[in-house]
Amino acid sequence: MLDSTEILNASILVVDDLEANVLLLEQMLDDAGYQNVTSTTDPRAVCPLHLAHRYDLILLDLQMPDMDGFQVMEALKEIETDGYLPVLVITAQPDHKLRALQGGAKDFVAKPFDLLEVRTRIHNMLEVRLLYRKLDNYNKLLEQTVLERTAELRESEARFKSFTELSSDWYWEQDAQGKFTRVSGPVLEMLGIEADERLDGTGSVLAGGWNAAERALLDANIAARRPFLDFVYSRSNADGTTQYLQVSGEPMFDSASRFIGYRVIGMDVTARMRPGE
Repeated sequence: MLDSTEILNASILVVDDLEANVLLLEQMLDDAGYQNVTSTTDPRAVCPLHLAHRYDLILLDLQMPDMDGFQVMEALKEIETDGYLPVLVITAQPDHKLRALQGGAKDFVAKPFDLLEVRTRIHNMLEVRLLYRKLDNYNKLLEQTVLERTAELRESEARFKSFTELSSDWYWEQDAQGKFTRVSGPVLEMLGIEADERLDGTGSVLAGGWNAAERALLDANIAARRPFLDFVYSRSNADGTTQYLQVSGEPMFDSASRFIGYRVIGMDVTARMRPGE
């Protein structure tokens, strides 16, 4: 919403080749409380002035020598590339009204002036223009905020990935069917997955000497979609030694709360579990 101060502080340019008309409009605007009014009797000065000041409203006479109001509007289109011309035309020719609106003007007033009508149309046009600008600024701010938040999210994801890689031997993600979708580190080697071994629906290795009871407990956690922290399980190696692995994982859900898989970090903790060997 706008308050009256914002409207009265809006920038206005009065353009008419007749000095008497300019003075009349300036007096009317001053009586209404407008604080930022500029005027010119030279239509060729409109574009340089608007380029420098970007007026919120231009009161533009159509019948002027050297350069009429229609030509001024065409020139203004090169400045207002978004297609919005903040122009209220002033004309004594009824047949010019439609042409002016088709040319990009947003409203018109007829000569001789009805000062109450002119004030009302100016107020309404400024209100629309300022709301339009406020919305445009808000959209730009929102877009910038989205870009900043996206960059922050990507940075956070990169930090998280780096942290997991530094704090664990491996990191992986698997989908709802248990298939690996992202792997960081020697996951397959650490899990002992060979070419002739396969994964069941939960991502469990069915061969390779794993402790069946421990793996059953881990698989139960995954099947129930429960998080698990520092879960240790073991496998018997061909040389008779025992290997211990520690994993922590959590289920992943999409924005509709549908289960989409697991993310897991793990490390080989054999040295910790067999300190005397």
